[in-house]
Amino acid sequence: MKKYFFVPIIFSLFFASCKQNNVLFQSEKFTVYADRVEQGSYTAKMVSANEIISDYQSPVNAFLNATFAFKFSINSRDNEMISGKDHLITLRPENGLSISPLIRFGEQSIDTTNAEGYIPVNTIWKIRLDMRHVFEAFETDGYYTFFNGDRLYKEDFKGVYIAGGTGVLSWDFENLLNTPAYALKDPDGDGIFEAEINMNPDLNDAAERRWKLSQDISVFPQYTSGQSLIDALYRMSLDEMLLNIRPDGAFMAGKEWGGVWTRDISYAIHLAFAAMHPEASKTSLMHKVKNKRIIQDTGTGGSWPASTDRTVWAIAAWEVYLVTGDQQWLGEAFEILQNTWKDDMKVAFNQKTGLYFGESSFLDWREQTYPKWMLPVDIYASQNLGTNAVHYQMNRILSMMAQQLNQPYAAYDSIATLVGAGINKQLWLPEQGYYAQYIYGRNHSIVSPRAEALGEALSVLFDIPDAAQQQLIVNSTPVSEFGIPSIWPQIPGIQPYHNNGIWPFVQGYWTLAAAKTKNEAAVIQSIAAMYRQAALFATNKENFVATTGDYKGTAINSDRQLWSVAANLSLVLKVYFGMDYQVDGLHFKPFIPEMLQGDKSLKAFPYRNATLDIVIVGTGHEVLSFELNGEKTDKNFIPADLTGHHMLIIKMGGSKEQHSFNKKEVLFSNVDPVCSIVNETLHISHPDEKAEFIIYKNDVELTRISQNELSLGPVMAFEEYMVTALNSDNLESFSCEPLVRYPQTAFMEIQAEDFTPMSDLPYRGFTGKGFAAFTKTENARFSFTVNAKEVGPYAISFRYSNGSGPVNTDNKCGIRSLFVDDERVGAVVFPQRGIDEWSNWGFSNVLNVNLKKGRNDLSLDFISPENENMNFDVNTFMLDAVRLINIVD
Repeated sequence: MKKYFFVPIIFSLFFASCKQNNVLFQSEKFTVYADRVEQGSYTAKMVSANEIISDYQSPVNAFLNATFAFKFSINSRDNEMISGKDHLITLRPENGLSISPLIRFGEQSIDTTNAEGYIPVNTIWKIRLDMRHVFEAFETDGYYTFFNGDRLYKEDFKGVYIAGGTGVLSWDFENLLNTPAYALKDPDGDGIFEAEINMNPDLNDAAERRWKLSQDISVFPQYTSGQSLIDALYRMSLDEMLLNIRPDGAFMAGKEWGGVWTRDISYAIHLAFAAMHPEASKTSLMHKVKNKRIIQDTGTGGSWPASTDRTVWAIAAWEVYLVTGDQQWLGEAFEILQNTWKDDMKVAFNQKTGLYFGESSFLDWREQTYPKWMLPVDIYASQNLGTNAVHYQMNRILSMMAQQLNQPYAAYDSIATLVGAGINKQLWLPEQGYYAQYIYGRNHSIVSPRAEALGEALSVLFDIPDAAQQQLIVNSTPVSEFGIPSIWPQIPGIQPYHNNGIWPFVQGYWTLAAAKTKNEAAVIQSIAAMYRQAALFATNKENFVATTGDYKGTAINSDRQLWSVAANLSLVLKVYFGMDYQVDGLHFKPFIPEMLQGDKSLKAFPYRNATLDIVIVGTGHEVLSFELNGEKTDKNFIPADLTGHHMLIIKMGGSKEQHSFNKKEVLFSNVDPVCSIVNETLHISHPDEKAEFIIYKNDVELTRISQNELSLGPVMAFEEYMVTALNSDNLESFSCEPLVRYPQTAFMEIQAEDFTPMSDLPYRGFTGKGFAAFTKTENARFSFTVNAKEVGPYAISFRYSNGSGPVNTDNKCGIRSLFVDDERVGAVVFPQRGIDEWSNWGFSNVLNVNLKKGRNDLSLDFISPENENMNFDVNTFMLDAVRLINIVD
């Protein structure tokens, strides 16, 4: 049974004293006053409207457990031991130095005597790793064989690294190579690799954090209220907005990030910057256009289509039009969106589910929100809540743009309807009262029942669920003491960032969703979470740890993060003043929580050809009167053609609803099981002896068991199994890697070199006699024949390598279109698998095709523009073989 916190109870206890003591919000951890924030012994206070000081100090150094797990990694991959099997050590430093035993790569080491206490500040850990057997294998066999049978060829060895989740260590295997401190070295060539790492460097700040106005913000709307701290934070956010404008006039992503990033600028523009700085917004959006298409930033597997949320650009572009009324901008944006839409419909849309493929919007760091076994190709095949909410809204926006331009629009409405229905059918969790994070798998898919905060908020704001569902989502989605975590529950053993992290821009969207559903309790808690971090940290941070509320301890972070700045401003513009830009004008739907007493004033606010001085009197979310230049109107909006300087007074009539939200401690799911099928028995490896396992067969729950084995019996047809683990809190882990079995007669394999000339490139690890190279010109059309023994559905995938870039970034994902008897059946994607790792072979995504008995003519074609990736020049991979499995039930 869900536990909710009810606002009437809270307010009845605190409201009278809060007004007297100027308390806006109070929880067990922190208090927000009208002029300051207090958390424990720390205080952030407003010195003046242009200055905030804070004595907050991070506690990250004080409680770092001396016992922890770690692993070694060759070539920045999780490849030493089976998932869940780690080394364990307790650091016992003498004179600041702790030396590990000599550990043999691939063999578990446990050294945890006296496993108590914390790591002292500035403890140096000397790590010693025996790699002699690896190099002996290189010399004798030419390759080393990992625990899972994968081979690493001698010429592909690039380095060995350490990974972990304590202190400065990271479980982000794919980024280990980017941090020199994680690399172990063997300077004398004896096969013993070593490194020395400061496990607990002193991270204390200066005694005081301070923001002081540095930019001229006088040209922007001036906000004043009865809460001087909020006034100062608004001014701080204007200041940081200007600091984030580059010399070329575009927004950079934050103090530490000088790039112009599609999703960052788009969410920020939608939240506030379209209204505050439309010209910089336009400039930024046009930075992310190439060949009259939206650019997907570098990312997982080589970017698009492993990631497809570039369409958030549409939300920002439409907001700019609504703010400015610029018809030329509308026409340009429509053409860009049309072209992008056409490519996405070919490559990223699933006609069966009505959903788009691709990575979670903004949650683009694989290990942070996906199971470890999921490669970029698996992420492409997943279908995510937030990303599909963005695609849904893009289709709606295309329809509205088309209507404004007198262009056909029915196709966009049709796809929007399909996507909305797909979200509600595939992802709605009626028992939880919110949507699932995504569906995932390979030949079959199950849902990940985690909540995804951004996706939940966007679905409410875009009216994907009905009104009752919208209320339920805001009531039910778990919220922690310090705000709403990006996902819930958290993933164990993963460093805070997206996982176990709170992002102020997501919090901003959550506040908007709470206000839309008129949930005052959720609004109050959400704005308090926003103001706590901005005041204590004296900047709009990128993120902070959900369990502690501390900005240190996350994998990476930045001051004045662009979308965090915009989220802070959105509280004034879109919550308090309730600004809702529409085609006919600027509508007002103010939401003033009862605790925010006093008039709210926004002077010299620009709207197209008008300038507005706006005053809101009272609290609540129902407008009592709306006066423009002293004349009352019941329409609560400013027409788009208004000109000149005007005075607007909005009087509020309070609120009467009872509201709730689902406050939870930050909980973690169980670890993922590791499974295998041996001799018709499913075996489950898991460290939790009390875990309950859910067995899925072909995407349907088969049974639940507490033991670690399940007899499956003889295989008669294609079967795919996925297994998750429940912990004592009844929270479900991710699934193990899907396991398939099928009659041997159901399997076919076709060698690429039987249908096209074999490449002479010096790569190894292929099957058959060789492999073929595919570029935009070489094998642009690859035709092959399949002689099917039986009519029916077949799962087809392609064994390939792509060494054009790393697994986690760049923009050289291979893309082709598959045809069966000259009928297009879908896109095949070949994501990057590692820099220059052309002997690293894996499989593409799976497509289900219907084959007739006997000869079937298939082709794998490069078609421009739909198969162009974000690099546009390099679209290269090696093809080894084609795999087909008869999947008839």
